[in-house]
Amino acid sequence: MAGSAYDCLRADILAGDIPPGEHLGEAALAERYGVSRTPIREALRRLEQDGLVERIGRQMHVRLHRPEEILDIYEVRIILEESAGRGAALKHTLLDLGRLERAYEDMRAVDAHDHAEQARTNRVFHERLRDASHSPTLIDLLDRLGDHLRRYPQTTLSHPGRWKAVLRETEDLLTAVRERRADDAARIAAEHMAAARDIRLAMYTAAEEADGGGRH
Repeated sequence: MAGSAYDCLRADILAGDIPPGEHLGEAALAERYGVSRTPIREALRRLEQDGLVERIGRQMHVRLHRPEEILDIYEVRIILEESAGRGAALKHTLLDLGRLERAYEDMRAVDAHDHAEQARTNRVFHERLRDASHSPTLIDLLDRLGDHLRRYPQTTLSHPGRWKAVLRETEDLLTAVRERRADDAARIAAEHMAAARDIRLAMYTAAEEADGGGRH
């Protein structure tokens, strides 16, 4: 039951069904998920360790969106994606390469205005890239960082011109991996993620300014 409560609560937080800053009362959550307070308490403890909820005084709340968090996540992710690109170039198998090529072709087939599908296919490509590195630790760390970024629902791929740039960057990355040019693959992966970071921060700033303008 604790595992089920954890999975359900985690999914609702990542989907935004329970918004940032929301108070997470044990009694209300127990009623919401049809369990006792004990598995809810365990789920909250695990989610606090995951960094998805935070304790404010004696109460638990969904972690707020913060620009400092975005910057921190991306700074770490740039390093890890760089390692994934290098590892994939050095260690990929023919099966890995085939899966990467299929993922890239799926990206190319997406409608230019379907940002949700762009995000999904782009995520699949990066999952295939990290898998091709054959580093369980790297894969685990990138999965965890991905969960944190999912809390910020607006995709950077909706930014004007970004999807075309992503397709070019992905093609260059795939070519470097295929040709086992490890340094180039690492550089392209890092630059790709740095561009996503800059756009994410710009989008966050614009949203904050728009929200502030609405209040005044």
